[in-house]
Amino acid sequence: MSHAIKPILRQILVPALASVLCLAASGMGMAANQTKLRLGMVVTLSGSSSVLGTQTRDGFQLALNQLGGRLGGREVELFLVDDELKPDIAVQRLQGLLARDQVELVVGPIFSNILQAIHKPVIESGRILISPNAGPSLYAGGQCSPYFTVVSYQNDQAHEVMGRYAEDKAYRRIAVIMPNYQAGKDAVAGFRRAFKGEISDEIYVPMTQLDFSAELARIAAGKPDAVFTFMPGGMGVALVKQYAQAGLASRIPFLSTFTFDEATLPAQQEAALGLTGSTSWSPSLENPPNKAFVAAYEATFHSIPSAYAMQGYDTAMLIHSALQQTAGETRDRDRLAAAIRKADFISMRGKFRFNINGYPIQDFYQVRAIRRPDGQFQTEIVDKILTDYADAYAKDCRAIVPQ
Repeated sequence: MSHAIKPILRQILVPALASVLCLAASGMGMAANQTKLRLGMVVTLSGSSSVLGTQTRDGFQLALNQLGGRLGGREVELFLVDDELKPDIAVQRLQGLLARDQVELVVGPIFSNILQAIHKPVIESGRILISPNAGPSLYAGGQCSPYFTVVSYQNDQAHEVMGRYAEDKAYRRIAVIMPNYQAGKDAVAGFRRAFKGEISDEIYVPMTQLDFSAELARIAAGKPDAVFTFMPGGMGVALVKQYAQAGLASRIPFLSTFTFDEATLPAQQEAALGLTGSTSWSPSLENPPNKAFVAAYEATFHSIPSAYAMQGYDTAMLIHSALQQTAGETRDRDRLAAAIRKADFISMRGKFRFNINGYPIQDFYQVRAIRRPDGQFQTEIVDKILTDYADAYAKDCRAIVPQ
């Protein structure tokens, strides 16, 4: 099932984004008479992790609103499908986007297991796939494609930040608890790349698990120096709350990536305060475009944007910049792929570019959860850990974008 999403008519004009909007205006004349751009989006919109897909969709929609409902001068018809975090459902609904809706580009998904299901069908259909979030190691090295680009990060990278943090803290024994899918395995691989101590316990749980009492008892009994986890969405809400309820927060330091963020903090609240995490972006990042984006998002959706929202926003701006270069044309896939890889847009992260494998080269930060003066919860940058950082798999990529 697909739904055409009509852009909200009201535009949000923010002074600090004037330069971005000027780019939009300059592109509108190039392709004003072309047919609508049919764009498919595959994200998780149901279940305990639906907030991640919702924020990605909303960030994308915010950019589209600010660009007058057009990308690269073409009016957008957005076909949105919910993958339900089920690979078979994702493939079924993707086929509808490709065959029935005849979309020209596909954006998505949130989770790496869904990406593994839809990657091949999209590429073999002759379209380009742009992931606003999922960035598994699988497609970063030998299986890279010039027609697949990731806007977020390569999964391992943010986890390497926590590995370095653990090294700096001189922790020697770390217990890890992860969801049992590709991104969970990438998390451990990234952490191990930087952490030289012992992984004293390695626990993998089903992606639908919300009760961690047995696993937390096992961790407590092992008495590690710290615990490292990656638990996105509803799993992260449950784990953080139960970790605090078990009294472990004051006994065993909690290190994580994407376990608490602006998407989950409204539910975690005090249980997350003081926890340490890592990310490539935070609402607290000091640059004028980011401040304007955060303000516009909060005014429109009445919530604080997470990295998922920022990545959705950046994805729309990336597509807009690429279509400006191709005068709105999508039929020449090689030309469009080359235009995408130029990354000629203003990222809310600041300095940003793509590596040869289509994954970003960017900065990464240590963050903590805080309560704002208005009582709401968000992440705050503590320190920059990695600068202009490329992933470890790019050296094995040979799929050069045709010029």
